[in-house]
Amino acid sequence: MKLVLMGTNAFVVPIFEAIKNAGHEIMAVFTRAPKPVGRKQVLTPSPVHNWAVENGFPLHTNINEYNYSPDMIVVISYGVILRDNVLNSAPVVNIHPSLLPLYRGPSPIRSAIYNGDTKSAVCLMQVTPEMDAGDIYQCREFDIGIDDTNDDIESKVSKIASEMLTEFLANPTAFHAVPQTGTPTYTKKWTGIDELIDWSRGDAAVHNQVRALGAGRTKINGVDVKILSTKLKDGKLEVLQLQPAGKKPMDWKSFINGLRGAKINIGE
Repeated sequence: MKLVLMGTNAFVVPIFEAIKNAGHEIMAVFTRAPKPVGRKQVLTPSPVHNWAVENGFPLHTNINEYNYSPDMIVVISYGVILRDNVLNSAPVVNIHPSLLPLYRGPSPIRSAIYNGDTKSAVCLMQVTPEMDAGDIYQCREFDIGIDDTNDDIESKVSKIASEMLTEFLANPTAFHAVPQTGTPTYTKKWTGIDELIDWSRGDAAVHNQVRALGAGRTKINGVDVKILSTKLKDGKLEVLQLQPAGKKPMDWKSFINGLRGAKINIGE
């Protein structure tokens, strides 16, 4: 089958690799343009960009360059709105990591973790002009563990989606798409502001916030601190790793030792 692949984020790469290994002809890969990263704002290509270059596939970072007629287009975490010239050129399928119609939009995994959900799903669906509203070919549910992070769930999604797409692309006519049912909910783009910890929300909510966003920001004894990882033990929050402003990441014990017996004031 002749395919055009569209995606950006790291968890997409194993899925595209599975598609490649299944023997399909990859006509082109579309991804987001390189963006500034770090303090020096170095232009950095996406993981999908690097994968396409390593494999020698025709690569595009501007959707306006689209001029293909494939048998099918596969879109996963691309982050670009598709116009009629793309949608009308071939059937377009998408992997969306939520139990649709819940968590439509750009951040279904982070939103599920942040809200403390214990289950989610990977859905294979048709792409339509309305965001994440297409008919669904298949959904596979999976569990979200109490300490699972965004990276953990992306790894689960990669494995499940690879299996689903390999089966689907081998014989698409064997799958029947059905409309979504239920009331949709929508996600947002998370920002640094969302990392600010409100300790009044409770230990479980703070734990969910840190594992969903990869960090939580607070003050300890007047010092700005980024909490990088936590766990819940008997319902109580334990900080595993943190990073005081201007210093390298460290574990909690090393941080406490640095206080030299001073009383700990969190959030102040």
